[in-house]
Amino acid sequence: MTRPSRDEAYTAFVAARRTHLRRIAYAVCGDWHQADDLLQTALVKLYVAWPRIRRDGREEAYVRQIIVRAHIDETRRPHRRESVGLGDRDPAASTGPSYEDRSALFDALQALPLQQRKVVVLRHWLGLSVREAAAELAISEGTVKSHSSRGLAALETVLADSEPGRGTRG
Repeated sequence: MTRPSRDEAYTAFVAARRTHLRRIAYAVCGDWHQADDLLQTALVKLYVAWPRIRRDGREEAYVRQIIVRAHIDETRRPHRRESVGLGDRDPAASTGPSYEDRSALFDALQALPLQQRKVVVLRHWLGLSVREAAAELAISEGTVKSHSSRGLAALETVLADSEPGRGTRG
């Protein structure tokens, strides 16, 4: 039995995980077009490092780390500080929770400070441990715990206020 070539193994991984990784990128940045750019950057870097990363079995963790770091790099660039585009005109995903629930959750996530958002996505959406999230974000485990706690509390408040029958009285 022959081993698949480098390109075949890489292509199989990308085909199997692309949609999931794109959603991760969207959760990090909040914009589908920027998520596509982040994912493309990550997949190019993954291809270059493929033999080493594939041997270690850390393909997805490597891509997630690149997505997070590429987003940090992009947010530091002056041209990214300007708001351009059509806002919320991106098409929604067709599976999972209802559009309204997803929209409320993503709006609440985008309202979080950037570092809290990244911690919440890594810890509670992707299920990474405190140690793994700390390593991917290059911060201490204590910082991950405090950002996670504050982020979840803020999400609970925002989402509870947006439920029908709750919130302010008019």
